[in-house]
Amino acid sequence: MAAATTAAAAAAAARVGLLYDERMCAHATPDGEEHPENPERLRAIWRKLSADGVASRCMIMKAKEAEDKYIASVHSQNHIKLMRSISSKEYDSRRNKIARKLNSIYFNKGSSESAFLAAGSVIEVAEKVAAGELSSAIALVRPPGHHAEHNEAMGFCLFNNVAIAADYLLNERTDLGIKKILIVDWDVHHGNGTQKMFYSDPRVLFFSVHRFDYGSFYPAEGDASYCFIGEGDGKGYNINVPWEHGKCGDADYIAAWDHVLLPVAEAFNPDIVLVSAGFDAALGDPLGGCCITPNGYALLLTKLLGFAQGRIVMALEGGYNLRSIANSVSACAKVLLGDKFRFDTPDMQPFESSWRVIQALYSSGSDSEVEDLPDAIASVNIIQITDGIISESLSKLNLDEDKIATKTTSSNVMVEGPTDSVEPQNDGCAAVSTEGISSLSPTWRSDLSKVYVWYASFGSNMWTPRFLCYIQGGKAEGMNIPCFGSHDTSPPRGSMWKTVPHRLFFGRSSTPCWGTGGVAFLNPEINHTENSYVCMYKITLEQFNDVLFQENRLVKENGESGKTESPDSPLIGLSEIEFVSRNKGVHLAPIKMPVIRRRAMQIRRAAIVSSIQDLLRHPDKGTNGREAPGCRCGR
Repeated sequence: MAAATTAAAAAAAARVGLLYDERMCAHATPDGEEHPENPERLRAIWRKLSADGVASRCMIMKAKEAEDKYIASVHSQNHIKLMRSISSKEYDSRRNKIARKLNSIYFNKGSSESAFLAAGSVIEVAEKVAAGELSSAIALVRPPGHHAEHNEAMGFCLFNNVAIAADYLLNERTDLGIKKILIVDWDVHHGNGTQKMFYSDPRVLFFSVHRFDYGSFYPAEGDASYCFIGEGDGKGYNINVPWEHGKCGDADYIAAWDHVLLPVAEAFNPDIVLVSAGFDAALGDPLGGCCITPNGYALLLTKLLGFAQGRIVMALEGGYNLRSIANSVSACAKVLLGDKFRFDTPDMQPFESSWRVIQALYSSGSDSEVEDLPDAIASVNIIQITDGIISESLSKLNLDEDKIATKTTSSNVMVEGPTDSVEPQNDGCAAVSTEGISSLSPTWRSDLSKVYVWYASFGSNMWTPRFLCYIQGGKAEGMNIPCFGSHDTSPPRGSMWKTVPHRLFFGRSSTPCWGTGGVAFLNPEINHTENSYVCMYKITLEQFNDVLFQENRLVKENGESGKTESPDSPLIGLSEIEFVSRNKGVHLAPIKMPVIRRRAMQIRRAAIVSSIQDLLRHPDKGTNGREAPGCRCGR
């Protein structure tokens, strides 16, 4: 591996800085209460480094406080003033009250000094690495920093230590020649503060890999998702790799490095790498719930040493299992010192969900085919990387795009060309015919089983196990209630991926199927300035109608017979498909059937027909962003 070879050469004559200062242990809970972010974190690391003989091989450095003017580059004056004075006697009676108003913050009489020392320490080591006085460095600092925002402390973080150091190198020490900085945040939580501080700055490539859990994992903010890629000149220079669940380990992170971070970093070609080194994704951490081993961290760091001539600064962020954090930091320090290590896990495989996340990042905006990723990959919500050097690298992988078209809601259908005479145009939208469905033969299932369509799914339905529940019945992980399945349980005949010109927005707080959680929708109106991502499955038209029945809760279980009952005629039949072919796609008023009885369905169809006739008369008329009933997409 090229990165590993370069790393070994760079470490041959390594001069590694190690900053530790007991004064940063003065920040603690005010009354001695137990807390995961406590002084023993630093002490445990220091003891391990000393016992392993690592500390004695490094250049030991002491902390010094950051000057207000450097902190002010990323934080407001009001925030700096509060942090400067919060530990003073003046605040003795108000300190706890102020902390309670903030998100996951405590203060004591040592908090102010510790905060300024932590920020100053990362500046100090970054400056020495940038100047060539050190080959690399580790700053053992606390309180951590990557959650701290411009005007607010949060998530155990008082000042954003890494952001302050990055700004210092770019704007205060221009003589050092640091023009591009790669910030890698491998803390298990999203680096929300760092992201916001460089969101429009193309000089900083920010990469965060973190648990997202569909937006429910701390800090539980939507900007940890894929779609937040930067803005203005910085558009494309913000990359989030949001895991869908816990238990991600070495294999998942290595996959993210190999398929996302490394090719992008190579294109970016940074002058220095700053690592927000949280170790709460480590095996055994009480807050992270992930499974990275010490050698896993060592390998991730080894891969980074191939950039910026090995100039790396690691600044401690999270990590709350004392043994895990100590062993992991020691393993990383040994990498910087040039020690060899063995990484041998032949049976290690990433989760399918991790491939989904990676696939979503790689499949945006390119015409090239995927060669390196597994076949059984679905995707999640949205991603469209901007043009430019970063997005160009991200866009190297993609799946085929056949001559297909998609509709605008979660239940999308286009006929597969070779099976029928229909040849839909790209960007067409399925529509209900003005011809009556009630005239269809009772043998509709047999007729429609011979026609194949592309079902374009969005949200949770893109996940293959989730979609298969519609076809084969049962429920996938995270679902509250099972699906009934289709009459035809044959799996999809194929799948493909496509970006569509629609905006993501959020609706209901829960669904009967998935329970609580943010529910995503595609805005029914086409928006060519924004894109969302859909996964398309090739199924029969009969199966598609069974999917619609289930999405709209039209399948019921007969309490007496125990058998399931579904509508006795389809919602989308051959006449509707022919209508789409003739009209080359028009907007579909979403279908939502409240009852099963034929008469009620006929009334509803009449309303749909009326709605479509109105759309045909007034093609510019849209839904104006209203939530689309029947566009239920999971969380």
